[in-house]
Amino acid sequence: MSSSDTVTPSRPASRAKPLAAEARARPKTRRGDLFAAACPSRQILNHVTGRWGSLVLVALLEGTLRFSELRRRIDGVSERMLAQALQDLELDGFVSRHAHPVMPPRVDYTLTPMGYEIGLHVRELADWVEGNLPRIQRHRAAG
Repeated sequence: MSSSDTVTPSRPASRAKPLAAEARARPKTRRGDLFAAACPSRQILNHVTGRWGSLVLVALLEGTLRFSELRRRIDGVSERMLAQALQDLELDGFVSRHAHPVMPPRVDYTLTPMGYEIGLHVRELADWVEGNLPRIQRHRAAG
């Protein structure tokens, strides 16, 4: 087979050019194997998209919050699960924790620049889900 005979996967014509342009615009970086059990990206993805991590990120897009404010904002989260989500996001570099030397203890949480960036993506996903909720519910009811 000559180079002019190479086979490429077919895409709808309307999507072919934007995907190609997007691929050229992105820097060439080596990606991990997200589908491999040992890939570190998997753990971070879980922290960001997990039940409580995603809600923490979206809540902190509004600004700095104390632990108790976050707990009230995220209905249904236990103290233990919120603490774990915050710890994971802090270790990943998405959340900054500031403990004030006062009595009673006061701890503030805020997004780092990287946390703000990923938080915007998570909020976009959440907005899509909420915007399509009637459609999703109709599908579930029909299923």
